[in-house]
Amino acid sequence: MHQYMKKVRYLFVIKAILLTACTPSGEQPGPDPAPTPGSSRLAVLLGAGENEGFPRVAKSREFRFPADHGPHETYRNEWWYFTGNLDADEGRRFGFELTIFRFALTPAMPADTGSAWRANQVYIGHLAVTDVRNDRFHVAERYSRGAAGLAGATVSPVRVWLDDWDVSADAEGRWQLRAREGGIALELSLDPLKPAVLNGDRGLSQKSAEPGNASWYYSVPRLATRGQLLLDGRRFAVDGLSWLDREWGSSALAAYQQGWDWFALQLSDGSDLMVYTLRGPDGLPDPHSSGTRVDADGAYRALDADDVSIAVTGHWESARGGRYPAGWEILIPKEQLSLSVTPVVDDQELVTNVRYWEGAVDVTGTVAGRVIDGRGYVELTGYAGN
Repeated sequence: MHQYMKKVRYLFVIKAILLTACTPSGEQPGPDPAPTPGSSRLAVLLGAGENEGFPRVAKSREFRFPADHGPHETYRNEWWYFTGNLDADEGRRFGFELTIFRFALTPAMPADTGSAWRANQVYIGHLAVTDVRNDRFHVAERYSRGAAGLAGATVSPVRVWLDDWDVSADAEGRWQLRAREGGIALELSLDPLKPAVLNGDRGLSQKSAEPGNASWYYSVPRLATRGQLLLDGRRFAVDGLSWLDREWGSSALAAYQQGWDWFALQLSDGSDLMVYTLRGPDGLPDPHSSGTRVDADGAYRALDADDVSIAVTGHWESARGGRYPAGWEILIPKEQLSLSVTPVVDDQELVTNVRYWEGAVDVTGTVAGRVIDGRGYVELTGYAGN
């Protein structure tokens, strides 16, 4: 009975997210069915629909840490997004993603009825592990409402949880990650090697020309990572590097934008690069595409769309439908940077209620004529169809 009620609750949450995201404030969702599971719906959830009552991201603010590692529940959406590349004995290599998304269904908490189920927050979690040696990709997904202790987030201490998936940080920005589903599990400690980087205009990341179509966006681009990874009944001691992306806002994409390609690359000279390309209706880069270049000492500077050239060098066809880029050449002349980026496994597609590709990559290239290499993660949305 517990499992049945849990499944019913999760299905209700899925439908609430998908229908409420498309329904004007104050109106009740109609009887239309939810979009097909596995479709590309991130653009809908983050789109520039009716957001009356939610605060919009419109002007710069002062970031405060560790408080800003915690939740900002008045905004419509938010995420804690960890990706990384890990090494183990016997030359084994793994990629991982652990993400917890928060969605506010209403601008304010419903009136107190005395029920423990009273909530206006919904949480979604994605866990993925790439087994490079065996060319395998493992994915898990969870949903819950932010009520009755099932899921939630706190500022002091910084903690986000979804059932027994747990993300927390101390006052120094050291993170602990814990998640398990079926045959995959992570228990990782992440120590920042650089301070947080404010992307865009001092953390304000404008995604289209319309005021308010923006997010607060910062990254911690290099975290030393160690811990345990469980896969298919075998436990591995792992270490490597991770990347944290944090965004929150109430609208981001314009209706005409199809999706984005996001790159987070950690290079062997100690520098890092984040770039994202927003795609317009013709599939070409949107002028609001952006990025950040981070030096080995933590100094950083913003990149705009004209600074970065990205050429696709290959494609991968999903058996579920959709054709994804699968290889890139990135040129940033002002940084004297030329990079080739290659997926370590072709099929790193997350078939969740939102279907997208997110996977570990290798990097080779040059900076100012010096040969470098590296690792990273790439996210591709809007290629799976609607």
